[in-house]
Amino acid sequence: MAAKDVLGRTGEELAGRWLERAGWEILDRNWRCRTGEIDLVALDGDDLVVVEVKTRRSLRLGHPAEAVTARKLARLRVLAGQWLAEHDVRAAGLRVDVIAVWLPDDGPARIDHRQGVS
Repeated sequence: MAAKDVLGRTGEELAGRWLERAGWEILDRNWRCRTGEIDLVALDGDDLVVVEVKTRRSLRLGHPAEAVTARKLARLRVLAGQWLAEHDVRAAGLRVDVIAVWLPDDGPARIDHRQGVS
């Protein structure tokens, strides 16, 4: 597995644990279809949340959340509909969140959870 893939998986694992500690239920991880991939699908109370996780080792290229473009958010909304069509889940609401994970070499991981970005 490439270093970039390992970094991404590490960030997704940290984000998943972060959400579980907050009381969320993780329904799916790395769900794929022909259109793309959803990093995490979770329930926050009665709301279904599609979570995009972006992980970086440094901020030289900017904050990880800045890598989530309007185009990516639009694709995530389409993917959310496809995920719902394949799963028997009832939710009061649906939203897209971004979790930015920064893994500096000289300290603990930092997590920035941005809710309802779309």
